[in-house]
Amino acid sequence: VQLVESGGGCGQSGGSLRLSCAASGSFNSIHTMRWYRQAPGKEREMVATISGSNIQYSDSVRGRFTVSQDDFNNILYFQMDRLKPEDTAVYYCNGGFYYRGDDQVTRYSEVWGPGTLVTVSS
Repeated sequence: VQLVESGGGCGQSGGSLRLSCAASGSFNSIHTMRWYRQAPGKEREMVATISGSNIQYSDSVRGRFTVSQDDFNNILYFQMDRLKPEDTAVYYCNGGFYYRGDDQVTRYSEVWGPGTLVTVSS
């Protein structure tokens, strides 16, 4: 399984950007998908999780950002509204996948995307 983010770039304070994360490869099901971000000089933080109808956000993005998922096309979205300069970071998509190996045993694997840079100017 591979994850690839897109949609990053430059935004203005108060503006909006939408990130996408496309999953490819062979898997049986998705357990949980998450968005993380890492600002310069800071640790990576989880900002949103989605597992079925259960959605949670960090305090830093709640009310401004919205996570959703297209189950048919295996795409995770992150709608970012009312952007702030402190949202500047590399955003990573993370997912937990169940897949069946050649031995027909179902396994669980956690996968990361390479990240996409979001820069918000004031």
